[in-house]
Order: sequence, then structure tokens, then C-alpha cells
Amino acid sequence: MKPPLFWYQPNSLIALLLSPLGAIYAAATARRVKQKPTFKASVPVICIGNINAGGTGKTPTAIALAQRLTDLGHAPHIVSRGYGGSEVGPVQVDPATQTALDVGDEPLMLSAFAPTWVSKDRAQGVQSAQAAGATVILLDDGFQNPSVNKDLQIVVVDAVKGFGNGPTMPAGPLREPASAGLIRADAILAIGPEAARTKFSPLLPQGCARLDGQLDPLPTGMPWGNLPVLAFAGIGHPEKFFATLKSLGADVVRSEALDDHQPFTDALLTRLEGEAKAYGLNLVTTEKDAVRLPDHFRAKVMVLPVRLSLMDWGPLDAKLAAIGINQK
Repeated sequence: MKPPLFWYQPNSLIALLLSPLGAIYAAATARRVKQKPTFKASVPVICIGNINAGGTGKTPTAIALAQRLTDLGHAPHIVSRGYGGSEVGPVQVDPATQTALDVGDEPLMLSAFAPTWVSKDRAQGVQSAQAAGATVILLDDGFQNPSVNKDLQIVVVDAVKGFGNGPTMPAGPLREPASAGLIRADAILAIGPEAARTKFSPLLPQGCARLDGQLDPLPTGMPWGNLPVLAFAGIGHPEKFFATLKSLGADVVRSEALDDHQPFTDALLTRLEGEAKAYGLNLVTTEKDAVRLPDHFRAKVMVLPVRLSLMDWGPLDAKLAAIGINQK
């Protein structure tokens, strides 16, 4: 589902009319997060979550943190609910035998960087990762899920979108009021261009570290300058992907914004390929979308990967050290 425009517009009448439903949603979330955890792992558990509904940059954050932990000499495992996949789990993701229809696109992508587990029951997923030798576990999402005790909680925010118009769903883009979520956060990571990060300045509770980062295209040697492309993306905010392509000099003749995690039907792929051929365009998509493409179609599409760059790892390294994660 594409987020409605009024979520990012102040003083919207639609948001006002939906505010009673938003209050009910917020109350339900508040009750849920007050529940006691049912499982505490014997290794550190780091939650990478958000207060907004989707599209904040959790997946690039999980990749960056997994690589950081690996560089520090640890064995991180990632646990995900596997949105969009049929597996109930707990099961370790195996790209050789599973597809996005089985485990979801994000776990399939994450499995290239660290052992990744899919489990609808997060506590069972954490137990499986721990039993398989994880020395630290990254929870991909789950900030509002109380089932697992979390040693460090990082809230990821798109600095451009911020907290939108402020209310909880369906009146706004939030899963819970920002003030309520930030109280539980150990760190907030604002991702976006410098100007947006500077403008985004929520009041943080004592002890909540401020982190800043941006998504940078991964150099692949591809000469994007003036390359005519038909870009398509089914992520939280496809417009960011199209803007990145343009910033590299690509000639984005046409762009197709799909729903987040949208399946690629034969009809959709046939249409995209036909349009590209008719106008002499190159098909290009995101790394997350690419793992959902059928094998026979992947060779027809170029991929532009992005990676998270933190402006300063110092505050996060201090948080990691506080829970016993240091250089081995």
C-alpha cells in the first residue's frame, strides 16, 4: 500500500476525521508494549525498528550494523518476521532453495550479509539463532513487539519525512505517538540528506543517542551518466530511488512506483519489458526488488544497490560497548 498523501500534510481534514481511530490504534499499541518479554537471550539482542509505518531505512541499517559487528569479531545473526513470505518458521534463510515468496524479500536480501532467520514468533526465531551460534542478534523490526527482551533499541527515521503529520495510523504514519516510542529508544538514527537531517530535530529523552546517516549508491562501475532508463521500485518510498538515479546522471525517462513488497506478476513484467524495448530504455530497480524478480527475468534488469553511511560511529559504538559488545 502506498502511504496516503495526507499523512505528510499538516491540518488535513481527513486526518482530523480519522483521529478517533488513530487514538484507538495508539491505545492498543501502548497496551501491547507494556507486556513483559517472554524470552531473554543469553547473547545481546539489538532491535532495529521504527515508529513510522515502513520505508525508513531499517534494511540498510541492519546490513551496516551486521557488517560493523562482523568487523568487531562477532557473529551476528538477523531475525525477521519475513513479511510477504509463507514460511512460519523458525527457519534459516537459504537463497539456494528459497524465494521471496517463501521468506520475504528483505530476509532474502539480508541473508547475503549474515545468517538470517525468519520466524513469525520472534522469540522462537531468537532462540534458533542463539542455538545456531549467534553471539549477537539483530531484530529486524519488532520495536512494538514485547516478546523478546532487547538490550539495545535503535529507532530509524527518514529525516525527509520525519514523523509526518504526527498522528498514529490511520490518521497519520505512526505506529505509536513519537514521544511514547522515543522514551523506549536507546538511539534514534536519522537517515537522509544533510539539510533534512539538520531540520529534523525531535526532542530526545535523556540517554537516547542521536545518530545521523545517509544512503549512498554502492559504486559498481556502471556508467549511469545520460543512460536512458525505465526505473521501477516497490519499496516504502520509491521516489527516493528515482532521485538517487537522477543524482547519478541517469536519464530517468519513465519511473514506475509500485507498492512496497508488490509481487511481480507476469503481466507487469511483460509490460515493463515491452515499454523498455519500445523506447530504447534500460530496466533498473532496487536491490530489494531484484530478489523478488523471477530467475529468468533478473538478467534483463540492472540493479542499483545503496549502503548506509553513518556520519559518526562513535555514539553507536559507545552504546554497543555498554551492552558488552567490543572489539574481539
